[in-house]
Amino acid sequence: MPAEDRLTPDELRTLFLFEALSPEQLDWLAERGRVERREAGEVVYKEGEPATCFFILLSGALSLNRVLHGDDVEVNRTDQRGVYSGATRAYLGDRVEQLYPHTLRAVSDAEFYVLPADEFAYAVRTWFPMALHLLEGLFFGTRAANAIVNERERLLALASLSAGLTHELNNPAAAALRATAGLRERVTGMRHKLAMIADGRLGGADLHRLVGLQDDAVKHAAAGAGDMTAMEAADAEDTVSDWLDEQGVTGAWDLAPSLVAGGIGVPWLAGAARTIGPEHFDAAVRWITYNIDTELMMGEIDDSVERISELVGAARQYSQLDRTPLQIVDVHELLDATLTMLQAKIPQNVRVVREYDRELPSIPAYGAELNQVWTNLIVNALDAMPDGGTLTVRSWREDARLMVEIADTGVGIAKDVRPRIFEPFFTTKQVGEGTGLGLDISYRIVVNKHHGDLRVTSKPGDTRFQVCLPIEEEAAGSEPAGDAEAQAAADNKAETE
Repeated sequence: MPAEDRLTPDELRTLFLFEALSPEQLDWLAERGRVERREAGEVVYKEGEPATCFFILLSGALSLNRVLHGDDVEVNRTDQRGVYSGATRAYLGDRVEQLYPHTLRAVSDAEFYVLPADEFAYAVRTWFPMALHLLEGLFFGTRAANAIVNERERLLALASLSAGLTHELNNPAAAALRATAGLRERVTGMRHKLAMIADGRLGGADLHRLVGLQDDAVKHAAAGAGDMTAMEAADAEDTVSDWLDEQGVTGAWDLAPSLVAGGIGVPWLAGAARTIGPEHFDAAVRWITYNIDTELMMGEIDDSVERISELVGAARQYSQLDRTPLQIVDVHELLDATLTMLQAKIPQNVRVVREYDRELPSIPAYGAELNQVWTNLIVNALDAMPDGGTLTVRSWREDARLMVEIADTGVGIAKDVRPRIFEPFFTTKQVGEGTGLGLDISYRIVVNKHHGDLRVTSKPGDTRFQVCLPIEEEAAGSEPAGDAEAQAAADNKAETE
């Protein structure tokens, strides 16, 4: 290698990364490293390529860029001599995927000291054995701890949702049981009334007229009583009961609620009395009431079973258990399933507003994980409105991106807190009420896994979390190798994990 393409040990010692090394170590680096030059605007390495070299800036300026939801976003820029980047995880070997986690670009004409990744790994492992163990322990320990805590967070969320689902299922199940018990009683009463028909008390013509009245009453029952208020229904029951008493029908007060619920009023009953005759009217009214009760109870059972089926369908949609991880999904179905699963958590004083753009296309996504994002954002919105408010879920399109917004009218996020809300384990909730991982997990799912973006704007009475997802299929894919450029900027170094 020509001398002009190498640095001397004394020149290497001027770099803050190497200033404490021994003469032998500096000689080793001088022999194995090289100087490379890049013109302004030239890409030094590209995000996602195999990480083969470790770079240290000698002169000029550089920038770090990441591809976020299809856009090339600059995350750091510096001209500080000695900043480093590239194969910073080479010392971990094959235990992690060795890829460049971002794109490094020369902003101006720049010079770099370049060390091959395997040489850098050898130096770290050989010269700093204690530090290496600490770094390995920190890296793998943190990753294992995060995995455990993330799993715990998901289990807690699942337990909470299961409790809510059980509560939601209990109501229609209990209604179906009550209706079944009442139906059994009515069917027993109808069997007794059949005895009246069987012993010949009703002639053939009367029987035909009774069947006609029965069919007409069932049609009224299927249509229901309309939009009567409780007061209007009570007044109608009193009117029907008084009229039946005048006709000599015993127990009219017990028959009137069922007749009114089935849409039967005095005009219909008066017509029935003329049709069947006064001598059979009492028995006919009871027979018709049994039929109306039976129809109403079957309708209640049908509604209850349909509600249970909807809840099971929502649970299946939410969990995505019967689907492949990456699939073409309708985000509105995912949002509706999540809202259904969270129904028990939504207070009565919170109004839910859906503003969907139904023209939006389905997109490639990990459905179950997006549902976890919706859950975290909606629960946080509900927690921000302890005294009630409005939860708004809306969707729209921006160019090649699909936008989903979860908005609330709660207390808002304080300005000093807002920059930290996506940090792992950061929470403003009381101890034991939050792990501080909900937004961190959501951010990783949206940004790392879907190559999208998660944004927030907040002021008292108007907080909005916006999830930006790519519409094109090729935009969704595997999780990038790292996401520490923000930390690099904070350290004023071009280093990533």
